[in-house]
Amino acid sequence: MSQKITIYHNPRCSKSRATLALLNERDLTPTVIEYLDQPPSTEQLFDMVKRLGVSAREIVRTGDKNFKNSELDNPSLSERELITALSSNINFLQRPIVIVDDRACIGRPPENVLGIL
Repeated sequence: MSQKITIYHNPRCSKSRATLALLNERDLTPTVIEYLDQPPSTEQLFDMVKRLGVSAREIVRTGDKNFKNSELDNPSLSERELITALSSNINFLQRPIVIVDDRACIGRPPENVLGIL
């Protein structure tokens, strides 16, 4: 049975490119979603968080230079509020996120994805 692999990818990100290359080196052909052009829905973001087994805050790029000026930098936001805000500010989504069947991981470092293949 073959695995369904999806990568939420930013081609300008070196970690995202390296993760995609790692998958390709293993003759795996993921569905590539350039999330800045095709943003995931709020429901898809909830699904990512569930598959990752993390809180919504863990899929937010808090190190981005513009994060402190964003609506996401509010520790009182609930999970739902944070994901809703993230869906409107998708450039703050942690990257890359790889989904394999019912599991997911963040490819930082890229080798993290090997654990879910």
